[in-house]
Amino acid sequence: MAGIGLLGAIALAGLVVAVYAAWLFHDLPDATDLADYRPPTATRVYAGDGTLIGEFSDERRIYVTYEQIPEPVIQAFLASEDRNFFNHGGIDVSGLGRAMFRNVFNVVSGRRLEGGSTITQQVAKNVLLTNESTLSRKLKEAILSSRLEATLSKEQILELYLNEIFLGYRSFGVASAAYNYFGKSLEQLRPDEAAFLAALPKGPNNYHPKRYPERAKQRRDWVLGEMEQSRFITSAELIAARARPLVTQDAPRRAQYQDADFFVEEARRQARANPDFGDQLNAGGFYMRTTLDPTLQTAARDALMKGLENYDRRHGWRGGWGTTDFAAGWQADALKQTRPPERRAWEAAAVDSVAGNNVRIVTAREGRTGSLVVEDAAWANANRQLKRGDLIFVEPRGNQFLLKQVPRVNGALVAIEPQSGRVLAMVGGYSYALSSFNRATQAQRQPGSAFKPFVYAAALEGDFTPASIVLDAPISFAGGANGGRWTPENYSREYYGPQTLRRGLELSRNVMTVRLAQAVGMTNVVELSKKMGVADNLTPNLSVSLGAGEVTPYHLTAAYAAFANGGRRVDPYLIEYVQDRDGETIYRADPRNCRACARGFSGQESPRLDPRGEQVIDPITAYQISSMLEGVVQRGTAASARGLGRWVAGKTGTTNEYRSAWFVGYTTDIVVGVFIGFDDNRPLGSGETGATGPVPVFTEFMQVALKSRPARPFVRPRNAVFRTVRGVEEAFRPGTERQREEEETPRAPSAPSGPQNYNDVVRREQEAAAGVTTTPSAPPQAAPPPPADKEPAEDLSGLY
Repeated sequence: MAGIGLLGAIALAGLVVAVYAAWLFHDLPDATDLADYRPPTATRVYAGDGTLIGEFSDERRIYVTYEQIPEPVIQAFLASEDRNFFNHGGIDVSGLGRAMFRNVFNVVSGRRLEGGSTITQQVAKNVLLTNESTLSRKLKEAILSSRLEATLSKEQILELYLNEIFLGYRSFGVASAAYNYFGKSLEQLRPDEAAFLAALPKGPNNYHPKRYPERAKQRRDWVLGEMEQSRFITSAELIAARARPLVTQDAPRRAQYQDADFFVEEARRQARANPDFGDQLNAGGFYMRTTLDPTLQTAARDALMKGLENYDRRHGWRGGWGTTDFAAGWQADALKQTRPPERRAWEAAAVDSVAGNNVRIVTAREGRTGSLVVEDAAWANANRQLKRGDLIFVEPRGNQFLLKQVPRVNGALVAIEPQSGRVLAMVGGYSYALSSFNRATQAQRQPGSAFKPFVYAAALEGDFTPASIVLDAPISFAGGANGGRWTPENYSREYYGPQTLRRGLELSRNVMTVRLAQAVGMTNVVELSKKMGVADNLTPNLSVSLGAGEVTPYHLTAAYAAFANGGRRVDPYLIEYVQDRDGETIYRADPRNCRACARGFSGQESPRLDPRGEQVIDPITAYQISSMLEGVVQRGTAASARGLGRWVAGKTGTTNEYRSAWFVGYTTDIVVGVFIGFDDNRPLGSGETGATGPVPVFTEFMQVALKSRPARPFVRPRNAVFRTVRGVEEAFRPGTERQREEEETPRAPSAPSGPQNYNDVVRREQEAAAGVTTTPSAPPQAAPPPPADKEPAEDLSGLY
């Protein structure tokens, strides 16, 4: 009976083992899947010139093949993790025995226990299994290790390991770790630096080089000793390597170019929306080439920040951003209180003493002392007296400091290549660190008079010419606020009588624009602006002709491109092309093919590609608008940009109550839109027009842009007829030039006959409505336009 019982127990045990083994194998991942496995890899984003500007990733990893990994790096990890890697079959029995023997002493001395896992076992665990510490997981790990050795070569297993492993500092894989810890490529690492990376797999946080520098160096030196024992380095090399200090970067390294945060984030948003690769953006290891020009991007960022700071200075000092009592440790507390602006030369400081405009300060980070420049101290004291303990921002200037203030106002700048739609630069606000909201692409704001060129383009597409006459005189319409009448007004309520379309656009006359829109039909204006890409949801109300609709700087700037490129709509884009990790192009912004480009050339004419974009307005209309907008810069509301020279066109815009200020300007090669306004849409303040804020930002930027792409004359359409009208050469569509003499005689049935002072007309109409009669001023004379050499104030739209 006892024998039967023993046999039964053995049979039962065998059954249990068989069932457990069956369950174990049933639940085991397929090791052959690793033959084509690639770990998640960062998408790297580059500017048009190849500058690295950003990364998109869940895990920061730069995948490198086995052949790309230098021998010292491989040797460091073999010495540290698996000396017999190339000799065992997945499980190192002798290594496991050594680990068990050493653990006896490790327990006694309180040291970390050694696991004895091979690199193959670590790959099996990291890629195919979990980190749970159970017997079943260890058994699965052993089984999978044998399968991996049968499926992949040693080099393939090592390649997977060195690319998959987490090494701290947000680094996955050795290439990313070399960049983040040392700012180097793998090829540039010294043996001591490779040894430090090899010291990290078992516990990156335990050997953090900044938090635990001594512990990190001791672990690095231990790895160097293992390398010497494995004869990977000599004794002399060991001594030299251990003598070197462990020097790492303070934090994981970002892309070296850091002026394009708004651009990179917008590229990420657009890429995520692309069905070709968007769902794999953070793990696919793509190469993304963008349209960014780093020189122009830096210039755009600097110009917008300077413009916003200048606006802020015009409106006075608001006081310090905090206070301190100078108690022990005040410097550290001060640095914790504020997020620093992106002006890298600015420093946090505290006011130490104030004697009139003699203000002494001490910096928080380095404790330097000095005085504010007298002009800045006087500027601050005029509005809000500086006092001891105020925390402020300063910028060194020689032996003194400039007083700085982070603006509350914000804005955007977009620069686009008009022939293609390539976005060359984009800044969506003063500081991405303070607010990531991109005002270039996400802010819907009224453009004011910056919309007027589309009204005039609709007129020129019809029966009007630049020499056509429109009356600049009062007009009103039913349907105003509270059931009253809507009466658009010019700036300062002045009217100039009959004017050509050119002068109306150059001087931004509101009432002329409304009359023109009424004659053309707002349905036609809205349809044309939609075709040109301004916006899709504008309503055909006359107030929209003065910029009452909402647009983004991104789309408004792109719509102006049609004026510069001969009338073609080009849709703006940031991503030029995307390649997968194997170098195959999976997305290209330009769909055009050039079969002739593949053959060699030896003196013959280069192949010609069809121009991009749909023709949305006549080339003559585009030229007429460009010529008229060049007049805006030379003689009109943007005259402060005349210093850029000829062949620069543009239009200012200011909305009701000075809530938003705009300028969109361009040459034949670049279109630039500038917007300034508060995020809550409160007024900017009296006199803050498109000419006051945005035009100087545009000018500052274009001084850089025109160094590499000097302004050239706008292309004259082949079939245009040119005639001189009032001293200006105008372009006409064939046949329309004969209307010129007739159009110069105005027809204004609603106005009294004979020469009139239209300001008197306004006054008489207002008085008549109030039941008051007066004698007109004598003699009645037409009010002349402002002198050409004097910049007129920007017209307000008077919108409701």
